[in-house]
Amino acid sequence: MVELNGKKILVTFLMHLGDLTLTTPFIHALRKAAPDAHITMLVDEKLKDVVLFNPYLDEVVTIDKKGRDNSILSLWACSRHLSKLDFDVLINLHPNERCSFIDAMTSVKLRTGTTHKIFKWFWDVFTPLDRSMHAADMYLDVLQQLGVQNLSNNGLEIFPGEEHFLEAELFWQEQNITDQDKLIGFNIGSAVPTKRWPPERFAEVADIFAAKGYKTVFFGGPMDEEMVAEATGYMQTRPIIATGHFAIGGLAAAMRRCCLIITNDSGPMHVAISQKVPIVAMYGPSNPKLYGPYTKDAVIVTAQPPCQGCADGMKHSCDDLQCMSRMTVEQVVAAAEKMLEK
Repeated sequence: MVELNGKKILVTFLMHLGDLTLTTPFIHALRKAAPDAHITMLVDEKLKDVVLFNPYLDEVVTIDKKGRDNSILSLWACSRHLSKLDFDVLINLHPNERCSFIDAMTSVKLRTGTTHKIFKWFWDVFTPLDRSMHAADMYLDVLQQLGVQNLSNNGLEIFPGEEHFLEAELFWQEQNITDQDKLIGFNIGSAVPTKRWPPERFAEVADIFAAKGYKTVFFGGPMDEEMVAEATGYMQTRPIIATGHFAIGGLAAAMRRCCLIITNDSGPMHVAISQKVPIVAMYGPSNPKLYGPYTKDAVIVTAQPPCQGCADGMKHSCDDLQCMSRMTVEQVVAAAEKMLEK
């Protein structure tokens, strides 16, 4: 068993938005297991809102992994900075090459968690990731391998800052949204093209619920603006466009106002779940057992009959994309109505 309470702990994780959000149950459980520890987390700078105001962390350190810090020299400099902070325990949660290099080069009393195979010999306590588990449970399992029992689990948690709540409130005021309005959010993008349901079908679903009296809003980042413009171009009603308006903290705060989010498998889907918003999620090439909604307030929509084209692993390109094209508007509307009736 690794002693954690009362120690200076560094948690390192340099993966994507959804992946980082899925580590938040681990953060909560670590704090409950080590209430007197000083816990610092290293994350990608552009994703810092996911953990910046997390009350279970004492400090957040960032690097711009694909920007100014995208070099061996910068990663080495990061390891030197972390070494000066004199951590007792390092816990790495993903075998990402950048993170593994930083961890291996950082002077620390006890190096634990997982790592890339070429750095494994630097590790004092190696904890392999159980890829048969849901990702959130896989990260929690690292704690169990370190000897922590009776893990606390409050689900996914992102804590927006006060400025994020003010930003969201101002946005809804500008859109003339009142307390009486019922909002359904749409997140139609995904970093992986094969995970995207056709924009025209999102448009049809949005029109159906607008006709039922709901206000509709399209979320997403700047990279989704063209896709959202295409979708809204098919619509007969006028949605609210929040695409590109919010960074992660503001997005989380704004999503709280929705009674439902209809979404592809994506980082913003996990952000919505962290705000306890019910969701309907379309799943095609990715496996919901491993990366699905980490909540009971979700309905997963899949193609019928299911496509087996990604049985050996998710494809990032596909000629026919039946797993997404076979999902119908009727399926999604029925799933949404089921969630709205709760």
